[in-house]
Amino acid sequence: MQKIHLYLIALMLLLAVSPARAQNPAPAPAQEKPIALMNGIAHLGNGEVIPNAVITFRDGKIETVADATRVRLNLDGYEVISIEGQHVYPGFILPYTNLGLVEVDAVRATIDEAEVGEFNPNVRSLIAYNTDSQIIPTVRSNGILLAQVAPRGGVISGSSSVVQLDAWNWEDAVVQEDGGIWLNWPSIYRRTGWWAEPGPIEMNKEYDKRVGEIKQFMDDAKAYAEGTPATINLKLEAMKGLFDGSKKLYIRADNAKEIVEGIKTAQQYSIPEIVVAGAEDAWLVKDFLKDNKIPVLLANVHRLPARPEEDIDMPYKLAGMLHDEGILVGLLYDDLKSNRNLPFFAGTTAAYGLDKEQALQLITSNTAKILGIEDVAGTLEPGKSATLFISEGDALDMRTNKVTQAFIQGRDVNLHNKQKELYKKYKDKYEAGK
Repeated sequence: MQKIHLYLIALMLLLAVSPARAQNPAPAPAQEKPIALMNGIAHLGNGEVIPNAVITFRDGKIETVADATRVRLNLDGYEVISIEGQHVYPGFILPYTNLGLVEVDAVRATIDEAEVGEFNPNVRSLIAYNTDSQIIPTVRSNGILLAQVAPRGGVISGSSSVVQLDAWNWEDAVVQEDGGIWLNWPSIYRRTGWWAEPGPIEMNKEYDKRVGEIKQFMDDAKAYAEGTPATINLKLEAMKGLFDGSKKLYIRADNAKEIVEGIKTAQQYSIPEIVVAGAEDAWLVKDFLKDNKIPVLLANVHRLPARPEEDIDMPYKLAGMLHDEGILVGLLYDDLKSNRNLPFFAGTTAAYGLDKEQALQLITSNTAKILGIEDVAGTLEPGKSATLFISEGDALDMRTNKVTQAFIQGRDVNLHNKQKELYKKYKDKYEAGK
């Protein structure tokens, strides 16, 4: 009997230890010593580049960003890191994602991105965010260090929050809590069939009814926000921030008419902070967007045009067209499998109307302004969070980007991930076979 107990104990220890190699790296400890990055090429995220820069940060905050050939700093007590010939960038920002809410699409138990029902503004994606997701480290490896995690489904999906991507739990991760409400505007047209056998596109006969339901809910929410209700309604309570400007309304819409009607409906209720996400037809209503000062988060740069008669390059050059009109533009990619490629989508826009630094702004300073976190992120500036990374090459070019070091709030982040582990495993296997 004693031997059986010993065997059971040994087995339990083996089971406890075996998966340890597959676990994500532990979050980095707080910055203890001030750090100076010397002689790198600093891309500030605001369109400026310093070819030979010195960047210092202490206690998680940037102290200095300057031309190393023009300043002399006393670096006694600093950890000095020479990055000559390498590039430094502010952490890239993913503005709409189900990262940490979905792990394996084919396993229902790992999916926690949507709630039952159509109107769920009270649903908080933040408290469902799983910091142990094995997808998060793969995203960090391409320089994406911040993300706005948002729910999916229904008409009003819920509230989104911005997180930094190196934390033990959602409380440690949060950068901006419940900053936005996501509204999926009804589609005017609906596709029939399925992806393997697509049918014809037809008018959505339920469109006016769906819009009416949205307006009725907005009526209730507005009245609730302006009144003194006897009882708390959690759904309507969550909507109050839209009317006083403390929350942003993100409207998912692609068709030109959907974009205009969604914005006008929000304006009818005096919602001051409106963002359009998706926006495939934004080029058709660019004057309307400009006149109303509506920022746009363009989705899925790497796609086909919306219509057969459109320019085949339209998805690639749309960001440049809107930028030229003075519209504030950011990029999103709502496919979890492709989230990590966000910087390369920005790189595509640099080949179609934007220069490299303007393209960089689409995933740094522009996105920070759209999300309302520009005081802490988006650019390399004194006083902002030391959330940045170093790459051996151009971070917008998939051929040369190689992130060698990343810092989140001044903490030196471990860049190991499951994909790197598998790469090394099978590289060693097949090279050994040779």
